[in-house]
Amino acid sequence: MIHLASRGLRRVAAVGKGQCSRQFALTVDQLPAAIREAEYAVRGAIVIRAGEIDAQLKAGTGNFPFEATVPCNIGNPQAVGAKPLTFHRQVLSILTNPSLLDDKALDFPEDVKARAKTYMESFEKFGAYSHSKGVAHFREEIAKFITRRDGAHLKAGDPESLFLTNGASDAVKYVLTMLISSPDDAVLVPIPQYPLYSASIRMLSGHFLGYYLDEESGWSTSAATIKDTIAKYRKDHPNGRVRGLVVINPGNPTGQIMDEKDMEEVVELCEKEGIVLLADEVYQENQYTAKPWKSFRKVALEKKSNVEMFSFHSVSKGFYGECGIRGGYTEAMNIDPDVLDQLYKMASMSLCSNTLGQATMASIVNPPVEGDASFPLYKEERDTVLSGLKRKAELVTKRLNEFPGVSCQVVEGAMYAFPKIQMPQKAIDAAEAKGQAPDFMYCWEMLEATGVVVVPGSGFAQKSGTFHYRTTILPDEAKLPAVLDRMQDFHIEFLAKYT
Repeated sequence: MIHLASRGLRRVAAVGKGQCSRQFALTVDQLPAAIREAEYAVRGAIVIRAGEIDAQLKAGTGNFPFEATVPCNIGNPQAVGAKPLTFHRQVLSILTNPSLLDDKALDFPEDVKARAKTYMESFEKFGAYSHSKGVAHFREEIAKFITRRDGAHLKAGDPESLFLTNGASDAVKYVLTMLISSPDDAVLVPIPQYPLYSASIRMLSGHFLGYYLDEESGWSTSAATIKDTIAKYRKDHPNGRVRGLVVINPGNPTGQIMDEKDMEEVVELCEKEGIVLLADEVYQENQYTAKPWKSFRKVALEKKSNVEMFSFHSVSKGFYGECGIRGGYTEAMNIDPDVLDQLYKMASMSLCSNTLGQATMASIVNPPVEGDASFPLYKEERDTVLSGLKRKAELVTKRLNEFPGVSCQVVEGAMYAFPKIQMPQKAIDAAEAKGQAPDFMYCWEMLEATGVVVVPGSGFAQKSGTFHYRTTILPDEAKLPAVLDRMQDFHIEFLAKYT
């Protein structure tokens, strides 16, 4: 039994049979509305249910038509069988246990030892706090990568413009925190969007301002659409300020790579309107078609633009998938130095990001090169992962488009497909009767029938009247066809049930 106490908003709750009830000083009612209302779909109710099913299967108490769930809800490569790259893990092994340098039985390659020694000379104690922006040597290594990637003829990367963070997510939150100071401060985010943005903006009590990608043209970005969205917001909110514009390239959850012309128009728009550009580029090495990828930094430099920009990268994605190590960075370009001082202050409040994540970020963007002892194995591992991802992207696109009433745009990059479902009216009515979004009901029933965990499109925002879900392309290549078979069988049965 739960009820409101007469004093304040405390609840009196029974805590178990035979135990006394207790009063809680902190209750859900007392939490800020921004916390209660924020949602993060990729680890929402369906994922919680998947955890319950896993526990039942492990205990032998569950009665399900499958032996294990398949987590296609999140871009978490190693959780579904991906192996870490040998070179970077050998370097990390030495950083965490320097005595391994003298262990002749391990026989680490010389380039591994050399890198580990260099890292330990630049930062002797990995169990100590570092500079709040990150170890200087690691920032220098990342700056060199940026220079190589975009071209030294444009502008060299600057270590002082870099902040190393616990994955890209922390960097995004820092920037959003600086952009939002009132409920009238809006941030433009592509729809479909990654829920980090909607949840963070809501937590900061800002205004989430979605601009729609065009599904029929491969989830393309239209500057004209963005302009119309801005104009409508300013008309409806006379005191409103559009503070930032998020681009996710390659796309999450949509898997597209932006056309360069669209990128140029976005840069022009942001510069003209005085909007800060947030370039989420954590999937920049996940490319599966001939369509080229280019950084927003390079586009802006080529246009000699003064657009204010934060770019984000991470060790979690790419072909390395070191999600749990939590390494990432943001690079600031054309940002007021006084603002960067405030960003430094914010980073200092957490002292520093984890030092092993910093080292991994620096190492991953500076892999072995031809002539290094580790290069042959590194190249083999890299090519194996990327070629496998390319084949899986093609297979997932092909198979999903074979499902009756399902259409899926080409997966050009990132790690996801975002298929659209033609939902039967009977299913829509059934979902509404349950108080659920139709695609949520679809994904819930898919989990119960197949064990495959996907995320409903309603968790990412989508055009009204359309229904989608996001699935990763990450399951083991040998097992993926069977996973898709289960999904297709379920889909056909779902249509039969609700038609």
